Amino acid sequence: MHDDERYDDPRVTGPAGDPVSRETDYPRRSPDGPSIRPPDRDAAVRPGGAEPVVPEPPAARATPDVPRAGNSAGGRVMSVRRNPSAAARFESAVPQQPTPDSVPDATPEPVPVTDPSAPPAGSPGAAAAEAAYVSRETPTREEDDPPLAMEAMRAVQILNPSGEVTMPRPERTRVMCVANQKGGVGKTTTTVNLAVALALHGNRVLVVDLDPQGNASTGLNVPHHTGVPDVYDCLINSVPLEEVAQGVEGIPNLWCVPATIDLAGAEIELVSVVARESRLVRAIAAYPGHFDYVFIDCPPSLGLLTVNALVAAQEVLIPIQCEYYALEGLNQLINNINLVRQHLNPKLDVSTILLTMYDRRTRLADAVEQDVRNHFGDKVLQAVIPRNVRVSEAPSYGQSVMTYDPGSRGATSYFEAAQEIAERGVKEPVGRNA
Repeated sequence: MHDDERYDDPRVTGPAGDPVSRETDYPRRSPDGPSIRPPDRDAAVRPGGAEPVVPEPPAARATPDVPRAGNSAGGRVMSVRRNPSAAARFESAVPQQPTPDSVPDATPEPVPVTDPSAPPAGSPGAAAAEAAYVSRETPTREEDDPPLAMEAMRAVQILNPSGEVTMPRPERTRVMCVANQKGGVGKTTTTVNLAVALALHGNRVLVVDLDPQGNASTGLNVPHHTGVPDVYDCLINSVPLEEVAQGVEGIPNLWCVPATIDLAGAEIELVSVVARESRLVRAIAAYPGHFDYVFIDCPPSLGLLTVNALVAAQEVLIPIQCEYYALEGLNQLINNINLVRQHLNPKLDVSTILLTMYDRRTRLADAVEQDVRNHFGDKVLQAVIPRNVRVSEAPSYGQSVMTYDPGSRGATSYFEAAQEIAERGVKEPVGRNA
C-alpha cells in the first residue's frame, strides 16, 4: 500500500470532495526561534511591484486535488516531509465532528421486551397489575425505619403507657410454679420478667419468693431484710398472705411476697409440722383478693419448699438453659413432678417449657433446642430467651429488664413469652386454685 500523503479523516478533510493534502505547506517552527513561514510560491504580486499579497490560510482556501500515486500512467509520487508539530496544531484547530466511528462506546438503546401474556396497556387488567406490583427494591416497614425508631416502638409496646388490657386475662387464677433443681438456668429472672410483662398489660399478678436467697424480691425492689414479714411467717406461723404481700413500686397490678434469710431454716422446721406439704396452698387459697396469675419462684433443690410449691400450683413452668447439664437434670425433675401428681396434687401438669440463655452462635444451643422440642412438643414456647447483658444488669438497679431497657432483645423475648403464655391460658381450660 502506498501512502498518498493525504488525510482521509472526515474530521480533518471536512466535506467529501474537499480533501486537504499533506503537501500543503504549514508553518514551521525553528528549533531556536519563532515560527517562520516560507514564501508562498502561489503568492500574487500587486501591480506596480508592491509587496506580495499573503494568501489565505491553507485551511480556508481550496487546495487543488493532487492525483494519487499510480492512478495515471507515468504518475509521479510526490514525497513531502511532514512536520508533526504543525500537523498536531492544525488538527486541534479543526472542530471535532461526532461521527459513529469516533464514538466507539455508543450503544443503541435497548428495545423494551413486552410479555405476550401481559394484558394490553390501558386495559383494567394492566392497571390492576401495575397497582399490585411491588418492586423487590421497595424497603419494608422494618427496613425503612432506623434502628432507634424500631427500638422506641418496641419500648412503647412493652411498657403500655395507656394501661389497656392488651393481654387476655384468664377466667380463673393460674398458679404457676417455676421450678428446676439445676441452679443458674434463669428461674428467678423468668419469674420476675414474666410477672412484670403480664402486669403491665392489665393482669393482676402475685409473685411468691420461695427462694431463701431472695433474688426475686431484689429484682422487684421489695425490701426483704431481716425483720420484714415474709413467706416464712406464712409457712411456719400461719400468718395470712395478705399481711405479707407488698405492692411493687411503679407497677400497680403487681404484688410480691418477699423471702428473707429466715426461710433457709424453714425446711428443717417443716419436718415436724402437720400437713407440711400443703402449707403454701392453704395460704394462697385464703387470700381475699383475686389474681390472674400467681408465680412461685422455687429454690434450686427438690426439698420441702419445692414440694410446697408443686402442691400449691396447677402448672409447672420449667426454664431450661441451652446447655447439656440443664438437660441432664431434667429427667429427675420430671420424676419428682410425677410423684407429686400421684400422691399430693393430681391436677399438676407440666404446661410450659421455656428455653433460656440461648446463644445462636453455638451448635450446642441448636442441638439442645431440637432435643427439647422433640421430647416436649407443643409445651415448648416458640419464644426463646437469648443471652442479653441487659437482663443481667437490670437486677442491680432493682428493676426487671422490662422497665430497665424495654427496647432490648431480652425484654422483647420475655414480652413475647408472656404473650404466648396468656394466649395459651385462654385457649385451654384452667382450674381454680381453691
